[in-house]
Amino acid sequence: MSLTDQTIRSREGEELDAAVIDAYLKEHIPGLQGTPRISQFPGGASNLTYLLQYDSHELVLRRPPFGHKAKSAHDMGREFRILNRLNAGFPYCPKAYVHCTDESVIGAEFYVMERVNGIILRSELPEGLQLDEAQAHSLCKSFIDKLVDLHNVDYNACGLADLGKPEGYVERQVNGWIDRYRKALTPDAPSWENVIAWLREKMPADHPRPGIVHNDYRFDNVILDANNPMEIIGVLDWEMTTIGDPLMDLGNTLAYWIEANDPQPVHGMRMQPSHLPGMLTRREFVDYYAERAGIRIDNFDYYYCFGLFRLAGIVQQIYYRFFHGQTKDQRFARFIHMNKLLEQMSQQVIAKSQL
Repeated sequence: MSLTDQTIRSREGEELDAAVIDAYLKEHIPGLQGTPRISQFPGGASNLTYLLQYDSHELVLRRPPFGHKAKSAHDMGREFRILNRLNAGFPYCPKAYVHCTDESVIGAEFYVMERVNGIILRSELPEGLQLDEAQAHSLCKSFIDKLVDLHNVDYNACGLADLGKPEGYVERQVNGWIDRYRKALTPDAPSWENVIAWLREKMPADHPRPGIVHNDYRFDNVILDANNPMEIIGVLDWEMTTIGDPLMDLGNTLAYWIEANDPQPVHGMRMQPSHLPGMLTRREFVDYYAERAGIRIDNFDYYYCFGLFRLAGIVQQIYYRFFHGQTKDQRFARFIHMNKLLEQMSQQVIAKSQL
């Protein structure tokens, strides 16, 4: 069995017309030969990602989801621009080839990029891959190293200075996710009001050294070399990237980080193998990041709690589409339970916090 990420038949209602795609791409990308075989990557719950296999090339197409979309989300042009420019300072970005703004082609904007073929880790290791404790420890540190490298990129030199506004970033993120969460509420969703009050009351100042923040950095958004799984060769999913506070980015990443000793219900929403022997705990993760970044991190509770709330906002936005019948993907039926569990986790962080 191949260790590299496998695709599936396109989900019902999310199919692409191969003839239409082929005609468009052959006008814009030279050298394509044959007719594309189109399949869908099963991971991800936001933008939809497809593999286009030509006789001569393997390409990846990304488009927004069907149904309700947050006003500022799923900007294909923005993501295309990030890939093209950031690659100069962070060579783990795939190369982007074409951005289509004509929604009549497939019913939405989309862009096409190179396929970086390798291993993507999901909730469990793929069959045939084993990591001993030392290897898991090494891979975990490499994963953190790449995040530090990204935060240290000279975004001015990459032509991305206008990607975001670092001043007031923390306040905008907190208030923005509060607004997005409330707009996505369904009758069965928790209100999060006491967590919201705490996030507003304890809000820290912006970090004095802003950087490029990925905003969705986790193991299933990095690609490992199939011949050397200890080596990260690509980073994916740049749709929410901006310039801002790197500690907020770190908090977002830790929101996904499930430890081996976390309660069993928490493991039910684990998306990556962060529980393996040798993987760092959340505390160790923060300490290693601080060491590599050369900074001091005090009172990380705030950033972690915000990360949990933001994750609940993402989950609820997706569940909103399912609740209202705008997507038929049954994976999203359980997202309401994830939302409720994330609220409980946030309450526990607040109860133990010294802030």
